[in-house]
Amino acid sequence: MPKIDMTRIITMLLAIGLLAGPLGPATAAVRIQGQVQVGGGPLANSAVTLWAASAGQPRQLAQTRTSSEGRFALGSQETLGADAVLYLVAKGGAAAGHGDNPAIAMLLLLTNAPRPKVVINELTTVASSFTAARFINGEGISGNALGLRIAAGNVPNLVDPSTGSWGKVLLDPINITQNTTLATLNTLGALISAFATAADQGWRDRFLKAATPLGGATPRSVLEAIAGIARTPWANANALYALFDEAYPEPKDGSRRKSPFAPYLAWAPPDFALMLTFAGGGLFAPGKFMFDANGNLWSGVNWMPGSQSGVTHNIGGGTVKFSPNGSALSPAVTGFTGMGVDGVGWGTGVTLDKVWVTSFNGKIGVLDFEGRPIGNEKDFPFADQVGGLQGVGVAANGDVWIADATKNQMLYFPGGRVKDERLVQVKGLKSPFGVAIDAQNRVWVSNAQSDTVVRFPADDPSKAESFRAGIGVRGVALDSKGNLWVASNMSLDFPPPVIPDGVSIMKQFQLAGEHFLKVLTPGKTTGVVNMIRPDGTQPAPMGFTGNGVINAAWGVSIDGNDDVWVANFWGRGVVLMAGAEPKGHPAGTKPGDVLHVFTGGTIQMLTDVVIDPAGNVWAANNWNSPEAAVYDKPAQPISTWGGGSGFTIIYGVAARVKAPLMGQVRAN
Repeated sequence: MPKIDMTRIITMLLAIGLLAGPLGPATAAVRIQGQVQVGGGPLANSAVTLWAASAGQPRQLAQTRTSSEGRFALGSQETLGADAVLYLVAKGGAAAGHGDNPAIAMLLLLTNAPRPKVVINELTTVASSFTAARFINGEGISGNALGLRIAAGNVPNLVDPSTGSWGKVLLDPINITQNTTLATLNTLGALISAFATAADQGWRDRFLKAATPLGGATPRSVLEAIAGIARTPWANANALYALFDEAYPEPKDGSRRKSPFAPYLAWAPPDFALMLTFAGGGLFAPGKFMFDANGNLWSGVNWMPGSQSGVTHNIGGGTVKFSPNGSALSPAVTGFTGMGVDGVGWGTGVTLDKVWVTSFNGKIGVLDFEGRPIGNEKDFPFADQVGGLQGVGVAANGDVWIADATKNQMLYFPGGRVKDERLVQVKGLKSPFGVAIDAQNRVWVSNAQSDTVVRFPADDPSKAESFRAGIGVRGVALDSKGNLWVASNMSLDFPPPVIPDGVSIMKQFQLAGEHFLKVLTPGKTTGVVNMIRPDGTQPAPMGFTGNGVINAAWGVSIDGNDDVWVANFWGRGVVLMAGAEPKGHPAGTKPGDVLHVFTGGTIQMLTDVVIDPAGNVWAANNWNSPEAAVYDKPAQPISTWGGGSGFTIIYGVAARVKAPLMGQVRAN
């Protein structure tokens, strides 16, 4: 008598709604059918568990085992709230021709309204582990509701949960050819395949050791291993690639390896980071990035996409909004417009109820979260007394401070009230640029045409004091302890450009850009990052250069571990530096030490880098071709390349933060 496959029968009954019981009736709130695959074939007898993830401990909703064909079906009557997401873990099981392997654990992260049919495989495990890297503990997932939703919403960008194959964004014309994410995803997936099908236990042990996160315990399963790689993808990159090379050796004639996924990485990478680039919605040459309380990205942009804009000829851009998964929510080409704003530089700020942007032409835009202007430009009582505007700083109490970059003054809006606007004169300002307000209600302002940062009490600007940083000071950010981190374009020993007082912001950019093109020859770098303690002292008065890694630093942000992220403008990369009190890093790590530099084909000349509530890093491509941005009439083929194209998200590499950023950083 033939053997009866009960799992397959249960699956069929669930599929047609004939079975009730512990898995839930036909009207269950959640019912999912699917298949678990590994190495291109089914994973049989694997325990598939449906979990609900939220701020507390994950809750098991249902469990079943896969059939000999790797198929399963399960469901739950529980109705989930908006604060939870679902995920599936396939634990143990036997790949075709192999015995049971209890260290197999594969993952698929879902929303709380999942697709009815799914695939769990190596690629879904990699994608889910990277987007949820900052929520995974062992094989469980938990954390803040917003961050979990962001993590779940980004999985389909990398992998389609319905098919287990590549996601739509990963396959778009930019990402498929301009970065190595597809090959990296496939290489990590191939490592999971080898783990499930290789007969050599020694290889598995070496893989788990190589995947051990910095300062962490050795993983017990492949899921834990991939999550560890996601958190520090630069650690042991050579060892991980060597294991891939061992499992799938390249034939002597150079022909294709027998990897289950192609394309794969052709040689050892500097890291196994997964990154994707997004565009649209009027985005072109973005300046400052900010998140609202729902995790949406906001930014004013320098120029209009499609234009031949640069520092001498330019058509100003508007304000853009993107969802937490990178989808454009603002109008194409123009972005959101209104209130006379025409081209936005570093001036984007977000409060609990509004978005503030400033313009090169001296206008201020105040928008609701649908992008609609709140009022008009005549609402500002000092509209005719200001110059070109730059940074927007938002205090924890809701105060808004704006830097006037050409008239060397500050605009102050107590509680964010437009009608109460005040002009504030502060000693020591010289083309003020970035603004941050600490927990003592002291306003920190960087000077773009100087080598100083000015600090003054919000209630007594006459008590201003200055601190030296680098030349051409740009972005400023406060860590959780009140230490100010400052990015400067140039080191103190670098010959600065000659920029007359009072010239327009675009003229400042033109003169600085021309200077860099002449002086920054290949192999030469400049720029520093300074840390200024709350008491005004500096551990490194000349600044941190990362042994020459920093090159015209621009924006700076702090993550939930108080580590420092730098937009390396001329260096075309994202620099991760240890914070004021390094923790979770190798022994001997000191403040300002460079931990890693992320680069990629879709990372251009960055002005800003920010961290979202899920621990993803968003990098703003501000310039693409410096020649196109600076020259009066660049070559026609590159004439639309002055501004940078879109932004790049690096998944799961930072400690989570709360949004919006009002005052000092807050861990999430």
